[in-house]
Amino acid sequence: MARVHSPDADSDLQIRLTKRESEVLGLVIEGKSNKEVASELYCSKRTVDFHIARIYDKLNVSNRIQAVRRAALLGLLQATPDHMD
Repeated sequence: MARVHSPDADSDLQIRLTKRESEVLGLVIEGKSNKEVASELYCSKRTVDFHIARIYDKLNVSNRIQAVRRAALLGLLQATPDHMD
């Protein structure tokens, strides 16, 4: 039986977010605005906007919800505890 090849299958394996992009996405998942993300990461809102645009481009999405869903589907989200004991 032949394996059906999806053109997106190979590109999905190559998607990598930088550490900073992962941090930004993690804060977006928490519901923070770009301004709040910038404040928490000690950078400008413009820098966060840039990271968000790169994340959207890498994941081939156009909004936050799609980005979170796609990142979860690809296993790019790491569970982190809110509080360390």
